[in-house]
Parts: sequence; structure tokens; C-alpha cells
Amino acid sequence: MTPQQFIAKWQRVHLSERSACQQHFLDLCELLGQPKPAEADPEGQWYTFERGVTKTEGGNGWADVWKRGHFGWEYKRKHRNLKEAYNQLLLYREDLENPPLLVVCDMDRFEVHTNFTATAKRKYEFDLAGLAEPANLDVLRKLFTDPESLRPGITSETITVDAAKRFGELADAMRQKGIEPLQAAHFLMKLMFCMFGEDVGLLPSGLFTRLLDDGRANPASLNRRLENLFAAMGAGGDFGAVEIPWFNGGLFADNDVIPMTVAEINTLVNVNKFDWASVEPSIFGTLFERTLDPEKRSQIGAHYTSRADIETLLKPVLLAPLRREWEEVRRKCEEVFWPRVVKASRPGRVGQAKRGPTISSRSSPQRKAFDRTLLDFVERLQHVTVLDPACGSGNFLYVAIHMLLDLEREVIAYAATRGLSLIPHVGPAQLAGLEINPYAQQLAQVVIWIGYLQWMHHNGFKMPDHPVLSPIESIRRQDAILDLSDPENPKEPEWPAAEFIVGNPPFLGGKLLRTNLGDEYVDAMFRVWDERVPREADLCCYWFEKGRQQIERKKCPRVGLLATQGIRGGANRKVLERIKMTGDIFFAESDRDWVLDGANVHVSMVGFDDGNEVSRILDEKPVGHINANLSSIADITTARAIGANINICHMGDTKVGPFQIDEGTAVGFLLSPCVHGRPSSDVVVPWINGMDVTRRGRNMWIIDFPPGTTLEEAALYDSPFAHIDKHVRPMRATARSGDATGVPWWIHQRPRPEMRERLRSILRYIVTVGVSKHRLFIWMEMPTLPDHAVFAFAREDDLFFGVLHSRIHEVWARAQGTQVRERESGFRYTPTSCFETFPLPECVWAAGGPHLDPLPKGEGTDVGWDKRSAVPPAGCDGTALRLSHPTAEAIATAARELDELRNHWLNPPEWMKIELFEFPGSVDGPWARYIDPATVRPVPGVDAGAKQRPPAPGIGTIRWPRVVPKNLDCAASLKKRTLTNLYNQRPAWLQLAHEKLDAAVFAAYGWDPAIGDEELLAKLLDLNLERSREEKSRETS
Repeated sequence: MTPQQFIAKWQRVHLSERSACQQHFLDLCELLGQPKPAEADPEGQWYTFERGVTKTEGGNGWADVWKRGHFGWEYKRKHRNLKEAYNQLLLYREDLENPPLLVVCDMDRFEVHTNFTATAKRKYEFDLAGLAEPANLDVLRKLFTDPESLRPGITSETITVDAAKRFGELADAMRQKGIEPLQAAHFLMKLMFCMFGEDVGLLPSGLFTRLLDDGRANPASLNRRLENLFAAMGAGGDFGAVEIPWFNGGLFADNDVIPMTVAEINTLVNVNKFDWASVEPSIFGTLFERTLDPEKRSQIGAHYTSRADIETLLKPVLLAPLRREWEEVRRKCEEVFWPRVVKASRPGRVGQAKRGPTISSRSSPQRKAFDRTLLDFVERLQHVTVLDPACGSGNFLYVAIHMLLDLEREVIAYAATRGLSLIPHVGPAQLAGLEINPYAQQLAQVVIWIGYLQWMHHNGFKMPDHPVLSPIESIRRQDAILDLSDPENPKEPEWPAAEFIVGNPPFLGGKLLRTNLGDEYVDAMFRVWDERVPREADLCCYWFEKGRQQIERKKCPRVGLLATQGIRGGANRKVLERIKMTGDIFFAESDRDWVLDGANVHVSMVGFDDGNEVSRILDEKPVGHINANLSSIADITTARAIGANINICHMGDTKVGPFQIDEGTAVGFLLSPCVHGRPSSDVVVPWINGMDVTRRGRNMWIIDFPPGTTLEEAALYDSPFAHIDKHVRPMRATARSGDATGVPWWIHQRPRPEMRERLRSILRYIVTVGVSKHRLFIWMEMPTLPDHAVFAFAREDDLFFGVLHSRIHEVWARAQGTQVRERESGFRYTPTSCFETFPLPECVWAAGGPHLDPLPKGEGTDVGWDKRSAVPPAGCDGTALRLSHPTAEAIATAARELDELRNHWLNPPEWMKIELFEFPGSVDGPWARYIDPATVRPVPGVDAGAKQRPPAPGIGTIRWPRVVPKNLDCAASLKKRTLTNLYNQRPAWLQLAHEKLDAAVFAAYGWDPAIGDEELLAKLLDLNLERSREEKSRETS
């Protein structure tokens, strides 16, 4: 049969649907050269007419044609409503095994609807005459042969991002015209909802499209017509000859319009071509957050929180217990109640609808019990309440209602197979939210309604009656963690009771609270939450503690919240420890990609309850328990600080202000005399921060007046003082810290006097960076001052250095530390959790420290001063020190070899030279070890022989050896030689050096180096607790 013959034949036919549909399909098979159902599948198992189905809304029925994995086909009489036919297919597509294509046809018109998962919907439509076009015939042919080729090339996510970008262009244009952001956002949202409403059938088909098309020729007319349309949507009524439903909901509370140019209208025309029924509702929140915040404008379209991301948390927290309940209800229905209802069963032919069992009367006690069981569970779903206490634009809540509706649909579909007709009753009123931003509070309601309406549309159910957008009173405008209704007496706010609490509290680090929230708010927050949430904790921790409290007070059984990875350690972990004290963690994603403000971050997801949940899921795997640090290995959160480790590791100096200076400035100060005769080197020393460790030293210096220096004393060092008077004083006058905290502006804000005291008596110390990809330890010589981003260990022995740089310490530190970015590059080291709890090997603790025996000069292992120095420190005659413990000596030797190898790679001797830098220094100053004794003289103007006075301090010449590049070529070659690059490459010699060191350290503990990380952590925890018990025993004896 040719297309023309097919067209001619069926243009004349006006038979009923039932009389004509099978012949129409058989002729189509002839036309397309495809096998007919009875030929291909005589038993009707996978390709058949009248496939028996159960309608979701109740009762049995037939799909006119079905081919497994290809299509479901519904016929209608000529000129009937094809949308009704499509809705029918939606109601029983699950019984058809959810085919990828759904076809509706009235023998004159064809509509092929795509039904692929996670893609935008696409509709191919043409009439009988259109079969003369090869493209249309090709679509029909692919129904039979290659349905996958009709899969839309664009996903729902792609449409969502593209639409957001286009609307972002409109937002930009309006901002440039001076339109207030809130006004622009509200207007754009009304336009966007009209596009959505037209595509899901809430507005008459083509109404908004024609409005925009006509408006290109007359923008002023479009503005007037939009005003009229918005007014009609706000109150319901006529728009010209068309009746508009009553939408309400706050979105159309006004009919304000912003005049648009032809270019802006053209942008709207183009963006209106998207399938808005497939757009993720999260676009609304993402777009308007960006529209209202100019700093985030560049991120429009860069990312939105996808449904899959949100479902990762909601499935175990919200859906899992409800699904368990449904499975039990269904089991009882099938195994207990239904057998009592059924009296006889007579199945129909294979491939057709069953006639159904003969069942007892609907009024019989057995039937009433069966129906009541299902109705009770449906009612149960209708009373589920979900609270998002940081709801923003409602993304978590719209996904939550989709989940509830999907589960209710399963119940409805099952009830239909048993002759019970149900319709969805789950609705937006079951959702509650707390949001402090007034616009976001309104926006959340619209997003939830769009998500709900979209679900009803895609699943073929009737849209709600007027008003379409009822206000959701349970979405409150309220601060979730602080009630300031009485500013003098701040208090903890009340959260509404809910069965589930879910959400994404704001990501704001504890150190940024005052900067972002203000001193007054933060002080009030600390007063309210003191003793429950540490003051150093991130902002999201307050939501975790409140969620825990809601569970404890029986106001909510289950909570699921997001946090940055920092929730697992430090002060933040205290809230998880409290959760485990009164309940338990049953679900966690310890490290998951997330996007915040257009940048990749890594988050943790945590689900917790009162301890009733029996399953535990960590990182998608079942585990026996989940610790407060979101691990399932040895619970190292129970580790205790070891007294012997206290006051060894110190956070570096916090300056607050530009005290740091470059080398050229420093040289000028060091060589300039001061009015009181003392040298500037008393207060000018080398300075490092994290970059000097992970990259290369930058030769930075710092002006450092010791704590307790008076203004008069500081001013006598005239050149350095003049510099900070110009650069630091103005900054500190306006800084949040500084003078306001009682620290004079010429003194560093937190100078760490305990650290300075411990470092003063040693020649070198160990440093590591607070946050880095690789856990690196290096030596630093005094008097270099470390910045607060660096931690300093007040130890100068190779033994200690080796233990710190071993695998044993790194495994413990990574387990105890926290992450601020991804797993590799975002590891944060903290002295309290990573070091003070670390049980060092016994060889380190002989008489409270490394047991050192003096040896004659030239013998043994030299650990008394850094051999890289060209000049020995003052008073050091080269006397060596020997480690008395054999394992200690092995560790020290391996550590020294590792350090020497690294230094040769970082600074090859062929490229370097030693340069002596000479400048005046005090014998009681920070540079004393480098003073040439032959150059010492009294300070001018001071009487050294005066009675009743201490000896006059002397001044001598400092000869400070520095290793520098030989020439510019060498300097250029050295730029890429950094410790980070070295450990990224990890050459064989470096790996072998670490293996040698690890073997020595493992031997000191008496453990096998081959043991895995989990066993190693368990051993270290046991050792930590043993040490803690011993210390406690000594204290009480």
C-alpha cells in the first residue's frame, strides 16, 4: 500500500473507533512494511491488540495496540479529543510496562508522545495528509523498528539551564534600565508561569504564544494586554473571548507590568518555545535568587540543584519508612484480606483484560475490611507533614511532594486492580517551611505549586479546582534559629511539628558569622544557643541541634539535613555527638559533590532519628553503625586528648592588618638606625604563611612588636613604626578585631605568647599548613614567625619530625580532621583533634621527651642544630646527641634522609649559592644565635657599669646565611619546584624514602606496615584510650 492509497482510503472512512481501529492499524503495517501483531506474536505476549490493563482511576480496560519496549497506542473516533486519549494512556502506562512512546490517533490525526525517563517531553504530530511527507512516515516507522532514535536529544536539565540563561538576559536588560530587582523578579516570574501554564493546559492553548507574537509589532499593546491577562489570572474571569481560571496564590495579586522593548519581546518569544511542562521547578528559585543578587548574576544557568541531588537525602529520610509501611499494607491486603474477599477466579484470554474474580459484595464485611485497609493508608499519606526550616525557594519541598505523590499513585494503581477507585489527595498544604526572606517565602509557594501541577499534568490527573494556586499558609516568614521579637530578650524560635524535617541550611563558616550577620545578631545567637552549639561552629550546626531537639521533644521522628564536610570534625562535630547521645545517625553521605554560588563544594548529608531506625547506610553501603565523624570504622570520636601532647602544636600568629613587608622594605629597616640606639632587627623578622610551605618561599618579612610593648617603646623603632602607623593603624581603626578587643593597634591581634615562649628555646621547629592537599611537614628556622594558617610544633628533633610525617600519623590526622573542599585538596589539620589525641610511640616519651645522650664531638647523630645552616648557632660547638632507643634512631635517620632528599630536589646545589646577609642585632633579640661575638658592643648611651641596674644589652653584627639562586636562569627553573608539585608527581625516590620512614615508625609501634587503614585506626584508638586511662590513674594516685 502506498501513502496515497492509505490516505485516500481513510479519508472516506467514518466508522466508530471500535469498528475501524484494528483495520486502520493493519493497513498502517502494510504501508510501513511492518509485521502485524498476530503474525509476529500469535500468543499475544509482547505485541497485541487489546492489551488488558487496569486503569489507575479504577476499573479494567484495554490498550488498543501494544508492543513491548516500543509503544502503547490508543485510538479514538474521528475528531474526538486526543488529549483525553493521551490521559488514558498515562493512567495505565505502568500496566504497559511504561513504553518509551505513547501514540494517540483518531484515524485522521496522529500524535506520538515521548515517554523516556529524565528527558524533555516531545510530541510529533501530523494529520492523514501529512503521511505523504517522508519525515512523518519515518517517525511511524521508527515506532516499530527503532524507538530509541526518537529519544529527545535534550534533557529536562538542559531545558532548565537554557531557559534560565535566556531569562537572565532579560534580568540584565531590566537592571540596566534601573528597574528595582524585586519588581523585575516578580514580573519575570509571572511571565514564566504563563509559559508553564500554557504548556500544561492551565491557560488556553496558544493564548500566551499569540500574545507574544502579536506584541512584537506593537510593544505598547502587549503591555496593556499583559496587564489584563494578569488581572484575569489574579481574580478569574474573561480575557477577551476566553475564560481564564482563578489562580490566586499571591503571584498574581497585582497586574503590574514592566514595559519591554522589541528585543526583549523577541527573547520572550524564543524562550517560550521551550517545553515548559518539562522545566524543573527549581529554575524559578535559582533564577530569581540570581536576579535579586547582582553579585550572583554570572551564575545564572551555571547550575541548579537537581532533583537527583535532593532525592539522595529524601529517599532514605522521607520515602524509605513510608515505603516500608506501604509494603506491609500491601502484604496484608494480598495475603490476609483479599483471599477472604475472593470467592472464585476465571481469567480471560492471554493478552486480554481479565474478566476479574468473582468477589463478595462491596458491602460485605470482608470487602469493607480490604477497602478500609487501603483507604487508611491513603489517608495516612494525606496527613504526612514535611518541614524545611531553611526552605529558600522551596526546592526540597517540591521534590518531597513529588515523592509522596509517586507513592500515592502506586497505592491508587494497586487499588484499581482490586476494583477500588481512588484519586490523589496528597497536596501542597502538607508542606511547611521557614524562610526569613519575604520574597523567597512567596516564591517557595509558587515553586511547590508548579511541582505539584507538573506532576498532575504528567500523570494524567485532573488539575485542582479554583483557585489554582491556593496560598500555602504553612510556609512562614520566620527566622529559624533566633526569635528577636523582643530584641532585649532573644529566644529560641518554635518550629512547627512535622513528621519529617529536611533541608539545606545556609553554608556559613563559624569565622564568618560576625562579618555576614553582624555583632548584635551573633551575640544574641550565642546567648540563646550557648552550651549546646559551640561558638566556633558553622551556622548550619544550629539547624542540626534544633532538629535533634525536635526529635527529643517528640515533635518530629526523622530529620535529614545538609552541611559542609566540616560537620564531621572540630567544633561542628559536637552537634553530631549530641545527636548520637539522644538518638542516632541512620544515613550519611560523608563526601558528596555540591554546587554553591556557581562553585563546586563538597557536602555531607546526615539523616538522624531517635534511634528506632534499624538500618544504617553510609556512602550508599549498609554498615553496622555510623560514628559522629560520619565513618563506620573505629569510633575515633571517642579519642581523648593526651596530656603529654599538650602545648607542642600551636596555631601561628594572627596579625590582623598589613604588618607583613617585602624583602626590599625589610632590608631598608634592618640597616636603618633607631633613635634609642637599638636595632630594627628586634622587631623585623622573616614571616611565612601556607603558600611558603606548599609552594616556594617568598622571602616575606613582618614587623612584630612583642606583646606588652607600649606605644612609647614601639615608636622608638622609628622606621618600622612609621610604616605600620601609615598602613596598619587606619585598617585596625575600622576592623572588627583589634582595638575593639583591647589589643593595641601596633600589636598583632593574637600573637600566641605560648607559642613564642616554646619556640624561643629551640633553634628550629616543624610546621604544617592548616589546609592542604598533601599533609606536608617541613623544618623552619628561628626567628621566622609563622602565620595563623600554619601550625608550629615546638620540637627540633628528627625523631619527632619522622613520626609526624609517617603514614600512621597521616591516617589518624585525616580521620580526625575535616574537609573544606573535595577529599584530596580540602583536608584541614587541627591541633586539638589531629595531634593532641595522637598516641606517639613509646620511644618519643622517655622522660617526657626524646632520650638524648651527649656524645663526644664528631660522634653519633647530629640533631642539635640544622646542618643546612652555613654557620653553627651561637654556643653550639658541634656536640652531637645520640638517640638511645634503636627504633628512635632508625626513625630519625629515615626522617633526616627524607628531608635531605627533598631539599636537594627543591634547591639543587648546582643552582644555589650561600649568601651572608649582615645587619645589626641585639644579643637579647630574636637574632642572637647569628651574632658574631667579636662584633658585640654596648648600646650607645647606656651606662653598662651603673650599680643597681642589669648589664647593658649589647649590639653586634648578625651574619645570616641564606641559600639563594645562583642567577636568573636558575631562579626561573626553580619556580616549578614546589613541595605540592613534588608530591603530585611522587617520584620513586620519594616513595621509597617514605616507605623506609614508615617501616621505622611501624617498628616503633610493633605493628605490621601492611595493615589497612581501618585496623590501624582501631589500634591507635586503643592506644589513645590506654594512654588516657594511664594519665587519669596517675592523677588520682
